[in-house]
Amino acid sequence: MIIAKMRFKFPMRAGASVLVGVALLIAACSRPGSTAGSSALKPIDPAALKTMVDRTAKELLIPGAVVLLRTPQGEFTVTYGTTLLGATTPPRPDTHFRIASNTKTMTAAVIMQLVQENKLSLDDPLSKYVPGVPNGDNITIAQLLEMRSGLYNYTNDPIISATIDTDPAKVWTPAELLAIAFAHPPNFPPGAKYEYVNTNYALLGLVAEKVDGKSLAQAMQDRLFGPLGLQHTLLPASTVSTIHEPFSHGYLYGSSSVALVGEPPYSPEVRAAARAGTLLPKDYTELNHSFAAAAGGVISTSDDLATWIKALVAGRVFDPAYQRRWLDSLEPEDSSKPNGQKYGYGIAQVSWGPNTIHFHGGETPGYNSKISYDPANDMTLIVWTNLTVSLDDQQTANTLWVKVLDQIYVVSPLPRSPSPNN
Repeated sequence: MIIAKMRFKFPMRAGASVLVGVALLIAACSRPGSTAGSSALKPIDPAALKTMVDRTAKELLIPGAVVLLRTPQGEFTVTYGTTLLGATTPPRPDTHFRIASNTKTMTAAVIMQLVQENKLSLDDPLSKYVPGVPNGDNITIAQLLEMRSGLYNYTNDPIISATIDTDPAKVWTPAELLAIAFAHPPNFPPGAKYEYVNTNYALLGLVAEKVDGKSLAQAMQDRLFGPLGLQHTLLPASTVSTIHEPFSHGYLYGSSSVALVGEPPYSPEVRAAARAGTLLPKDYTELNHSFAAAAGGVISTSDDLATWIKALVAGRVFDPAYQRRWLDSLEPEDSSKPNGQKYGYGIAQVSWGPNTIHFHGGETPGYNSKISYDPANDMTLIVWTNLTVSLDDQQTANTLWVKVLDQIYVVSPLPRSPSPNN
């Protein structure tokens, strides 16, 4: 939901394929590329970056935000607002928050390491590890990773958001979540097309635990967080709803369904009251995230996520052969748009002009975030906010992310303004 309703969606939000701002990217791709040997990045202007973040956050009524940018020019951090409404506690790069679907990059990495160790195969049928799944004999591990299983997205079912709103402390079991998913018929045959579905990663979490013989939380710690020195990143136990200090509270106007399924839209009355300051967003900080788990349950910081996404994309998580397999997994989400946004094994890729970024995003009640790395230009960009969706239905961190890219790249990902002669 970037500019003019153009969306990069990585939600717990339902049904959502990751919709690229196609018009945005086509416009950018039509521009001349940078000249050979020249940098794709502009000189970074910290003051301009701060001004843009402040202005955008105020427009979107975001309580607090962090933008962490690392390039060969240095590290640039912009923080905005507060981690708690009514207080003046600015967020920091070491502030903990819920990273939502960015967790999928980690779940996929555990699976790929197990494949690398010959403990399972990408071609294995899901039924080998998890019984009772519709089409389980025909769904492969690879199709789960790629979001091509055809299974129903359990977070689309209204029972999830209704329960979150009435019983936020509920501890969900994987069996409960999968029962909700499997009560619905599959949306299409395995492999027929792409559809962003949290059920896929809930299942991958179970596969990882069965094959590795330990909890997914412990597997992530042993395989990813420990070796990379991510001291402030964890998948909490299903019974834990709190976040370690320092942490940011997380906010959302209205029902959790706004974050999970993108509806209902805000009424004119709600928008007017919020903008007047007479209606405050709800605090979802201690919502129990066992409903997300392998699909979106990790807590981290922008510092740790910057280390993580660069390590993942630059080849520090898999050996060279499996790094290539991981990168080669990227396929267009829409087969009719071969140059559009791609999704692979827990990672997305978007290109415009001469530029390509690997990224993921996360959206859950209370938080929105984006993690990204451009290996050609050694550019890492992490953005998080503590308001999931703005009153005009923009994913808040997503909006900031694209505006930062506009500021730092010679060729902007945003469409050009019409010339006076057009």
